[in-house]
Amino acid sequence: MAAFSYVALDTEGRKVKGLLEADSERQVRGLLRLKDLKPVEVHPASRKTESKSQWLTFSRPWSVSELALVTRQLATLVQSNLPLAEALQAVAEQTNKPAVKSVLMSIRSRVNEGHSLAHAMSEHPAVFNDLYIGMVRAGEHAGFLGVVLDRLADYTEKTQQSTQQIKTALIYPIILLIVSLSVIIALMIFVVPELIRIFENTDSELPLLTVLLIATSNFISDYGVIILLSLVAVLLLFRFWLRKPANRLWWHRQLLHVPLLSGFINKVNTTRFSSTLGTLLQSGVPLLEALTIARTVLTNLEYRERAQLIVDAVREGKSLRYALDSSGFFPPMLVHMVGSGEKSGELENMLQRGAESQERELDTAIAGMMSVMEPIMVLFLGGFVMTIVMAILLPIFGMNKLFS
Repeated sequence: MAAFSYVALDTEGRKVKGLLEADSERQVRGLLRLKDLKPVEVHPASRKTESKSQWLTFSRPWSVSELALVTRQLATLVQSNLPLAEALQAVAEQTNKPAVKSVLMSIRSRVNEGHSLAHAMSEHPAVFNDLYIGMVRAGEHAGFLGVVLDRLADYTEKTQQSTQQIKTALIYPIILLIVSLSVIIALMIFVVPELIRIFENTDSELPLLTVLLIATSNFISDYGVIILLSLVAVLLLFRFWLRKPANRLWWHRQLLHVPLLSGFINKVNTTRFSSTLGTLLQSGVPLLEALTIARTVLTNLEYRERAQLIVDAVREGKSLRYALDSSGFFPPMLVHMVGSGEKSGELENMLQRGAESQERELDTAIAGMMSVMEPIMVLFLGGFVMTIVMAILLPIFGMNKLFS
C-alpha cells in the first residue's frame, strides 16, 4: 500500500486535507466518498509531491525541533524491537502536522516495498540532508539502526541548542541597536527642530556643534525616506550579488579578515566539523565519506574549499592529523587530539572531546562578544544624546552671557 495526500470538500463545502494509505488513487477517492467527502485532488505522498513549489503544505522542510522529535521517537521504537514499518506508522500517528505525517507515511510505503530506510529518506532531500542519510545507511549496514538514530537525535538536539544559543545571545544587542537608532532618528526629526526654533529670532552666532546638529536634522527630515529606501535597495542588490558562488566565496574570505568576527566564524565552523565527523565515525561511516559529508556543514565557503583539500589529502594516503594541520584553520589543540586518536585507535572519541572543548570556547567567545557589544551600544547611544544636549545648551549659555 502507498500513501496518498488528498484535498476534499466536506458536506458544508469546506476544504479538508489529509493522508490515506491505499493501493491506488481510485481506492482513495472511494474511501473519501465513504466518509462523505468529495475528492478534489489526490496524489502520491512521494518525492513528486516534494518537487512541487515549497509553499504547499506537504512539501515544506521540517524545522530542527520537528526533525529532532521524530528522530528520537523513531530511535526509541526501533530500539524496542518494533518493526521499522510499524515504528514509522506509530510516529506518523503521534504527530498532528500534515507536513510531517505526509513524509513519514511516504517513507513507510517505500519501506514496505522493500527499499531501505536510507533510500526512502533520500527521496525527501528537503527534510533529510546527506549527513542524516549517511548515518542511517551506515546504521542499517552495520545492524544497529536504533543506536545510530539515537545518536542522530542527540546530534540534532545539540545542533538546535547551539543555534538557539547564538540567536538568543544576539537578540539583546540587535534590539538595543534598533532602539538606539529609533531614538536618535526620533530626536533628530521631531525634537531637535522644535528646540532649534528658539534660536531662530536671535542675532547671536550659533556654535559650530549646534550648526552641525541643525544641518543633520534638516538632512534626515528631507532625505530620510530616500536614505532608508536606498539602504533597502543596497541590501537587496547585495543579496542578489551573493547568489553567484564566486561572489559569495570572495565575501566569505573577506569576513575572515575582520577582527573578532573571524575568530567567531572559525570556532563555529571547526566545532561543527569536528562534532559532525566524530558522530559519523562513531556511527560506522567510512572516513572518506564522513569527511565529504562533514565538509557540507561548514557555513564559510573558504573553509569548505580548504575542507576539500583535507578530503583529497586523506584520499592520497595522508593522515587526518596532517590534513587538518595543512588546512590552516583548525586549532592546534584539536589537531594534536586527532593525532593522538589516530595513534591510539580512539579517533571518534578524541574528535568528540575536541568538539566539546571547542564548544566551551565558543560559549566563552559568545559571552565575551556580548559583554563587549552591550556597553559599546550604551556608550554610543549615551554619547549621541549627550552631543544633542550640548548642541542645544551651548547657545543657551551664550544667550545668558549676552544678557548678564
